[in-house]
Amino acid sequence: MKQNKVFLWSVVIALGGFLFGFDTAVISGAEQSIQKYWSLNAFEHGLTISIALIGTVIGSLLGAIPCDRLGRKKTLYIIAVLYLISSLGSALSTNWYLFLFFRFAGGLGVGASSVTAPIYISEIAPAERRGRLVALFQFNVVFGILISYLSNYILGQMGENSWRLMLGIQAVPSFIFLALLKLIPESPRWLILKRGKVEEARNILKIINPATANATVTAIQNAAAEERGTIENDPLFSAQHKFPVMLAVLFAVFNQVSGINAIIYYAPRIFEMTGLGTGSSLLSTAGIGLVNFIFTLIAMNYIDRFGRRTLMLIGSFGLIATLGLVTYSFYSGQSGLAVPVYLFIYIAFFAFSQGAVIWVFISEIFPTQIRAKGQTLGSTTHWFMAALIAFSFPYLAEKAGGGNTFLFFTVMMVAQLLFVWKMMPETKGKSLEQIGHTLVLH
Repeated sequence: MKQNKVFLWSVVIALGGFLFGFDTAVISGAEQSIQKYWSLNAFEHGLTISIALIGTVIGSLLGAIPCDRLGRKKTLYIIAVLYLISSLGSALSTNWYLFLFFRFAGGLGVGASSVTAPIYISEIAPAERRGRLVALFQFNVVFGILISYLSNYILGQMGENSWRLMLGIQAVPSFIFLALLKLIPESPRWLILKRGKVEEARNILKIINPATANATVTAIQNAAAEERGTIENDPLFSAQHKFPVMLAVLFAVFNQVSGINAIIYYAPRIFEMTGLGTGSSLLSTAGIGLVNFIFTLIAMNYIDRFGRRTLMLIGSFGLIATLGLVTYSFYSGQSGLAVPVYLFIYIAFFAFSQGAVIWVFISEIFPTQIRAKGQTLGSTTHWFMAALIAFSFPYLAEKAGGGNTFLFFTVMMVAQLLFVWKMMPETKGKSLEQIGHTLVLH
């Protein structure tokens, strides 16, 4: 029963991940109609599509502020309201400037969610199930992307203003998320470290695991006592925290230089570059969403068994092989159906490794006192690199060609393999206090 409650709390928070994925991908089905509706030129159209991504970078950058000052739960309420306002406002906008404002607000919610939700789940989850429960967030991101593709397809049949329905339908899960947040408690670690409410935190920890609640309270207090004197005078960017900072930044960078967002955002363009027709390209894009979903689900079942590092090693080899085959296909000019097949396998390896591990790993490696700031660093790096890759890919593909572009992604994955092999620690089965203590002393 106790475990079911923790799972329920994690599912509620992971619904924020569903909205994260839905909000990010839903614009793909509406963007051409929106361009026609407001007669947007190329610059205005680019800004319209990217404004949410700009909001995401800012939201992830600022996410630690309410997370630390107001608490994890209140910050999640703010995120839910942003999602709700964004979906309704975008659907009902009467002019382009209002539309930009509401899409930007949704981006703020996505960015803040990428900081707050993994932190919250990591702080309430038992060590032996933390990987699976935090990965539930990423699973719901992927599920949200898949449902947005399906929703766009269905609602796209409903006339010239169907784009309003595509964007507005998100209000339904947003409202459900907002209502269900009443069921979750505050993070016990935040209650102890930021408010000194030890007994309230102890009662929550007894629900999580009554056998270890008192020991966990003591461990949190001891870790806080060790950290307090140094962290107040020794901020995130200091010699003491250089190793977890380096891990978070490199992990987030490698996540994006794998080419994942270029492939997700521009899959039809990539497939058309290989000679496939438009219909086949759209079908292949839907296939990518399905493969991503399935292998994220598989990874959730193995992340606490095999460990984060093992999944990353398996994934790195798979990404190098599949990206190398795509590169060869472009260079040889004999691509056709081979490239979609290679990219399907690529997505499977990515979802099984980087896709499932990133939010788990970054949420674990910082001491509790600076976890929100560390998560912000990792999340902001991730979204900055996502924007950079998404904006530069069409230019690179046109100027450098598909072969050279995918060669770059392949080389970056060789570098990732070396990073995982030589530097990445295993965090499976350890308490957050153990991990933070070990990495600070590294």
